[in-house]
Amino acid sequence: MSEALTTARPYAQAAFEEAQKLSDLKGWSEVLLSLAEAVNYPEIRNVISSPRVAKAQLGSLLGDIPGGKLKPQQMNFINVLAENQRLLLLPEIASLFEVLKSEAEKSVNVVVDSAFELSAAQQDKIASSLKKRMGREIKLTCNINKELLGGVVIRAGDKVIDGSARTRLSEMATALA
Repeated sequence: MSEALTTARPYAQAAFEEAQKLSDLKGWSEVLLSLAEAVNYPEIRNVISSPRVAKAQLGSLLGDIPGGKLKPQQMNFINVLAENQRLLLLPEIASLFEVLKSEAEKSVNVVVDSAFELSAAQQDKIASSLKKRMGREIKLTCNINKELLGGVVIRAGDKVIDGSARTRLSEMATALA
């Protein structure tokens, strides 16, 4: 996995720089995500891995997946990936691109798991606290996880804030042992 990320990083950076130059981060993001999703299908992976299919054909085949709405720069990017046999790295490239996009937009995707549904006021309070703490716009996604018993677990990138009742009880048990 880390080897794939290392190999994908320069491609994601190149795509990001081109998208920034064209002021089209959203468009590139949509294309990369749709291609990454397509590459996860076993049938498409088999076609990409097949020695019978020419590299030039692979580029045009994948270029048709987003509905033929590709810009010349995006098509060129796909052709470069095909030529260098890097099409299977599209999921990693898309993931790294999204990280770069979030950094550029000064935003962060936050997932909040809670035992019960959070009210709009609670969501606003969490978002405003995190915005103050992280200095970025917060894109909040809330999930219900009945296993938590109570409290919340907040995930923002590689940061985790665990305020769940289960963790608190576990900490108390450890302290009492």
